[in-house]
Amino acid sequence: MFAILMALLLTVNGFSVSEADSPPRYNAEELYSHAEEAIFYVRVLREDGTLKDVGTGFVIRPDGTALTAYHVVVETEQVECVLNDLSTVTGRVIARNEAADTAVLKLEQPADNAGIQRTYPFIPLRTGQVKHGERVFAIGFPMKGTKIITEGIVNAARASINGRDRVLVSAELVNGMSGGPLLDEHGYAAGILSGSLRTMSGIHLAVSAEEAAAVAK
Repeated sequence: MFAILMALLLTVNGFSVSEADSPPRYNAEELYSHAEEAIFYVRVLREDGTLKDVGTGFVIRPDGTALTAYHVVVETEQVECVLNDLSTVTGRVIARNEAADTAVLKLEQPADNAGIQRTYPFIPLRTGQVKHGERVFAIGFPMKGTKIITEGIVNAARASINGRDRVLVSAELVNGMSGGPLLDEHGYAAGILSGSLRTMSGIHLAVSAEEAAAVAK
């Protein structure tokens, strides 16, 4: 009788004990391998061609639709995107939202000799909210040509920072990683890396995938 009651409770609350219903979980090495081709280095240039800012971005659709942080590409329409294979393509800013610190890019799709346009490896956006204590990973470029991955947990699934909703995480962020993906252990982008809190050592900020998806629409 107890076993039957427990099974009913799990069903009502939307959980399942079946292995078949559980999405696969990946460690840091597996996640990096899964995501690295969809993540790129962002270079923002001034009109005279000099470097203005750098950051990270990641592709969310095979047609080259990508995300980065608003503060990385503010006041520019086009950026250089250095891909995992070190080739460079142009990214055009097609939407942006300062409050959500989110910018949407469209990467050019060069065609091959047969006239077939390039499709991009991508990281799908997560549709559910992260949870307190959930394990997450951050990937970005602290320096040109070098991506790093850091691991942590969700410290707060939702916090108001200067009147704006953010996810608080302990995965380490450094300059240049802004705009990169916050990955959950299933390989989905749970948010966009946004910055750090000066008032809390070791606590960093991300924009939720839900907010990013709203801008991407």
